[in-house]
Formats: sequence, C-alpha cells, structure tokens
Amino acid sequence: MTTDQRPRRILSGVQSSGKLHLGNYFGAVKQHIALQNEGQCFYFIADYHALTTIQNPKALAENTRDVALDYLALGLDPEKAVFYRQSDVPEVTELAWILSTVTNMGLLERAVSYKEKVDKGIDASVGLFTYPVLMAADILIVRSHVVPVGKDQVQHLEMTADMAGKFNRTYGEVFPEPKYRLDKESKVPGIDGQKMSKSYGNTIDIFAEGKALKKVVMGIVTDSTTVADPKDPDKCNVFALYSLFATAEEKAELAARYRAGGMGYGDAKKLLLEKIDGYFGPAREKRKALVKTADVVEEVLRREHHLRKVASWPDRSAGRFVRVPQVVRGRIEHPRTHVWRCDDHVETDGPEAPKQRGAIGRRPSAVVDASYPVGVEVDEAAHLALLWGVMLGGRA
Repeated sequence: MTTDQRPRRILSGVQSSGKLHLGNYFGAVKQHIALQNEGQCFYFIADYHALTTIQNPKALAENTRDVALDYLALGLDPEKAVFYRQSDVPEVTELAWILSTVTNMGLLERAVSYKEKVDKGIDASVGLFTYPVLMAADILIVRSHVVPVGKDQVQHLEMTADMAGKFNRTYGEVFPEPKYRLDKESKVPGIDGQKMSKSYGNTIDIFAEGKALKKVVMGIVTDSTTVADPKDPDKCNVFALYSLFATAEEKAELAARYRAGGMGYGDAKKLLLEKIDGYFGPAREKRKALVKTADVVEEVLRREHHLRKVASWPDRSAGRFVRVPQVVRGRIEHPRTHVWRCDDHVETDGPEAPKQRGAIGRRPSAVVDASYPVGVEVDEAAHLALLWGVMLGGRA
C-alpha cells in the first residue's frame, strides 16, 4: 500500500438550496472555518445536488452566490482553502458515472436519507436516488482523507468507502478510504422547537437583521408559564439558542434568572437578539462590502489554480499532483502512442514522436498509460477516464 506523506485533505460541501441559517452555522460552517488551519481543505457549493429540489435556474444561481458570500463573510480564506462551485468541475459528474458502474443497486436502496426525503414529499427522481454516488464522487475526486459530517450523513460516507473499495479491488488502488469526522454535536432548535431546517420553515437566517430578525426571534415558541413563575431553562428554545452564543458564566446567570422567576420569555428573547446581533455584526458588514464588489464571488470560485487542485491526481513517485484533464492540443501521428501526465505537461512516445507542448523531457511514473490509434485528437475534451486507461481497455 502506498503511504501518502502529504498533508491530509479535508472536504465538505453545502447545498445552495436557500439562505444559510443558525443550524447551518453551528452544525457545519463554524467547523469548516476552524479546519482551515488543520489540513488542506476543499469546500464546495453543491449546486448539482441542489437540482434535486430546486429547478429554477435564477433561484439556484442566486442561492449559490449567497452561499459564497456568506462563507467569505464568515471567515473562509480562499488563500487557505480551495473554495469552488461543484458545477465548475465537470470531472465530478464524470467520476460519478464511473463509480456507478461499480456500485450495486442494493447499496443505494438501503439509503435512509432517500427514503426520508421521499416521505417528506420530494420527488423520487433518479438524481435523488443516486445522490450518494455523486456525493462519493465529490469526496473521491480530491482524494480526501477526512470528511466532517453530521450523524445523518455517516451512512453516505460508509457508502463512499464501499464504492472506493470496490473500485480499488477491481482496477487497482486509486482512492484512499475517506474517514468521517463527526461534527461537534450542536443542537440548534428552530423557532418551533423542532430541529432547525429550511424544510420545516423554522429557521433564523445568519444574516437577517433589523425588524426582520426581531420578528423571527420574538416569534420563538415558548410555553405558557407566567412572568412571575420559575421556568426550566433546559426545556426552553430561547435558552437553547442563547447558549450557542453565551459564555459559561452568562448561561449560568440566565439559568438562575429562569429558575428564580420574575423574568418573562420576552426579556430572554431580547437577550438572544442582542447576542445574535453582536456575534454576526462584523460578518454582516463584511458581507455588505463584498456585495458591492461585483466580481468577487466569481473570481474566488473560478480560480484556475483551485479548480486544477480539485481534479488532480498524484504522481506517486515524485510526490506531485497532476491535473486531469490537461489542455493538450495536437493530433497523435503514430500508432501505439502513449499519453501520460506530469505536472502541467503531457508527453508522448512512439516512433519519432515529437514531444508535446512544454514536456519536461523525461518520463515519470506513468499515471496514464493508454494507447491510441493513429489520428486520435487529444484536446481539451480529454476525459477523466484517461486516468484509468485499463478501465476502457486502453482506448478513449
């Protein structure tokens, strides 16, 4: 087994299916920001996944931009993490197809998430059914070692490991087995007491402010205990949300006021409102500044060197990463010409075969060793399948 000495790769994604809320922040975004200093991080906006529930192109594009702005405003540093849009890396969907050829139907039929979503009224589309395959491609395309997830996504990570294992046993070791990392359990109740979720319509948006935020916070459901009576903080949605922002001392102080009586839920809601405003205030201002910079989101999401890192594969002998697909122009003129990749270049060999553009002049460990007949065009459309010439019998 090959030992990879590079820093571990961490991957996570967020769907562009609506505005981010407190549940998203404390359940995922906060951890994503913190992990930037723990490894080589890849964070993507899952707009392909979002197509299973949103099929309005304008809304999807706006949601994608909003998610990007939110992450950048909350502290994601594109100089530390690779931040990209799923649909900007077409190799992901190509890999999804390749993985589907080694995935058993029974594995997908056991997906609990699919059954739950259908039960909630989401159309039982093929895309929703094969969601775990696309998720596996998201994870494996960057050869990620660690994937931070909530408990509801653990099964999908186990399915990814199954797909990677089946592929490796069939074609040789290509993918490392990704490990899930459970996000720190953050119980974020919605304003109705259920788990905060867009599908329940009970969210508090991260960047809500002013009257809109006040209306939502003051509308949090509480019981009918009077102002004068003692209250149980452990059964109060307002206190649970306040605890996400407060220090241990602040939580203890408010809990004591609850138990002593004489404080209404309205006062507690005002304290929560102050906490939300204070915590997200700086990020709101940063987001407003980013919005005024028209091209900032596209510039970040479509950084060429970032996209190259996503669809990259290691030259194990040299410890480098090579990109798939490469931009290679020219017609192969000789039979049995071999094409392989090294850094940003492609070389060919064969009877008097000229070196292709910028080739470095020596053959590295062959990541691709596929044979092509005379006259085959090797151009920008070079496919991810070239990485596994053996899969297709050495032919494109």
